[in-house]
Order: sequence, then structure tokens, then C-alpha cells
Amino acid sequence: MVRLPLTSEEVERGERLGALLRRAKGARSMLEVALNAGVSPETLRKIETGRIATPAFPTIAALANVLGLSLDMVWAEINQLEGALR
Repeated sequence: MVRLPLTSEEVERGERLGALLRRAKGARSMLEVALNAGVSPETLRKIETGRIATPAFPTIAALANVLGLSLDMVWAEINQLEGALR
């Protein structure tokens, strides 16, 4: 299956998601958060740095749960600039 290139909006959302996760993680280690969420530390690192701009929903849900974030809050945060443009 060929993966389509990401749009600039998808890349920006991925960067906002990564920034949100880094802020929510605080002083906790990447290893601790990743293992508690059931993802690899490498996957979490890639999401935090925007290299995985569109992670799977279960991955986002697991990370949000471990970090104490509601999915509504995550959605609002990563789409904040789009809403301002509409």
C-alpha cells in the first residue's frame, strides 16, 4: 500500500500533538510514559518530535490516558489553529 504524503496541515497537527505530549509528560521519563501506555519509547519519541504526524487513534488514546489528558482536550489542542482560520 502506498502512503500518501502528509499535507502541511497534518504536519502542523503532528507538531502540536508532540508539543502537547511533551508538556503533559513533564518530568516523567519517556520510558515510563511509553511503557505505561503500551507503546515503544521510540514510537513516543517520534510522535513527540513530529516524525509520526498521524499516529493511530489507539496510540493517542493510550498516551492521553497515561498523561491524564481527555481526548476532547487533545483534539481541541491539535486543531486550535485550524479553528482560528475558519
